[in-house]
Amino acid sequence: MVDRAPIKTFMDLEIYKSSHQLAMKLFFLSKKFPIEEKYSLTDQIRRSSRSVAANIAEGWGKRIFPLLFKKHLVDSLGSLEETKSWLMFSRDCEYVNLPDFDELFKEYDELGSKIWKLHEVWKDNN
Repeated sequence: MVDRAPIKTFMDLEIYKSSHQLAMKLFFLSKKFPIEEKYSLTDQIRRSSRSVAANIAEGWGKRIFPLLFKKHLVDSLGSLEETKSWLMFSRDCEYVNLPDFDELFKEYDELGSKIWKLHEVWKDNN
């Protein structure tokens, strides 16, 4: 049996840690985007990637209402899929190389699976 530390804050959630880490990866990657993308693609990909983590944190704060927590996980998944779309534009505009794209896309797919799994197992009467 695996010993796990108790989850006391949203920062203890694996999905939060991963989403924050991925948002930071995209932040540093997007610093290399052309200046003309500052108020469009750069802003959009940063906002959507941060929204994945922010929705998890906000949902955790409202977890006393299980359905509300689950709604925030769904919102997080929506932001995750939006981020993947902006990532595809970044690749197609040749701002992100293929190896970086493939790695990030895979990590976002894995994170999405984990968020969905938590949504599925979270009981409405926790």
